Amino acid sequence: MQDKLCLEFERPILELEKKISDMRDFAAGSNIQLSEEISSLQSKVNKMREEIFSSLTRWQKVQLARHPRRPHTLDYIELMTTDFIEIHGDRYFADDKALVGGFAKLEGRPVLIVGQQKGRDTKQKLLRNFGMMHPEGYRKALRLFKLAEKFNKPIVILIDTPGAYPGIGAEERGQAEAIARNLREMAVLTVPIVIVIIGEGASGGALGIGIGDKIFMLEYSWYSVISPEGCSAILWRDAAQAPQAAEALKLTADDLMDLQIVDKIVKEPPGGAHNDYKSMATSVKNEIVSALDELQTLPQDQLLQNRLMKFRRMGVFRIAED
Repeated sequence: MQDKLCLEFERPILELEKKISDMRDFAAGSNIQLSEEISSLQSKVNKMREEIFSSLTRWQKVQLARHPRRPHTLDYIELMTTDFIEIHGDRYFADDKALVGGFAKLEGRPVLIVGQQKGRDTKQKLLRNFGMMHPEGYRKALRLFKLAEKFNKPIVILIDTPGAYPGIGAEERGQAEAIARNLREMAVLTVPIVIVIIGEGASGGALGIGIGDKIFMLEYSWYSVISPEGCSAILWRDAAQAPQAAEALKLTADDLMDLQIVDKIVKEPPGGAHNDYKSMATSVKNEIVSALDELQTLPQDQLLQNRLMKFRRMGVFRIAED
């Protein structure tokens, strides 16, 4: 395990796991019985992991959402679906590699699946623009949504982005208009839309493909109007204050459930999604399938009414009378 692929608070766990692995190798090679010692260390690892992950700060959860080994959209597509056919381009300007999407089968059910892809190594990250979509990405997404509506197929959206791309070229090509148009059009799409925030859900970059009937968050994902670093730079002119900003933003899955912004938290495997891709993908798939089973029984007018009311209720509060 390379140091750069783990977070600081994970290090004690990984060091113990490395010791267990070395003991197993030694026992196998020397024919010495070390099962009791290994079992004792494994219990210690489990206890340590439970203690650390039960008291994570909001900033630590943000770091987990950005974990270099965290599964990305293409990982989920590979593990959850079959017969995936990717569709490219917005038919106006270009094919935005930060967004992948196409038709696939989910437990035998045809769906449109769309999501941001960050990339793993430097080459892939540059190709995918770190998951930051350009206007053509939002227009490609809308083109795919309209195709799904045309063929009456439900839409599954996986969100994982640090935000929409803020470059001059993106602004010249109508970044704000592309996001705004998606908000308007997604609100009235006549097919069910299920959204899962699998990592980062930052600002309009996430919301531009984030209007749906059910919104789920992975346990260690985050969703906010701005990143902690962006908030910190604006309020304190110091990105180093990001941990304090994360606390104020209330951006974790637990926070969003309390605020009634999301519908459900999808639990992650012990230590986070990056420790067990298959288990995580199975959990996400089960939640999506269950949601689609429910949504596809609703009459079209009821589906749209529920979706509109879901978003209209956000941000509404009552002042208690004296």
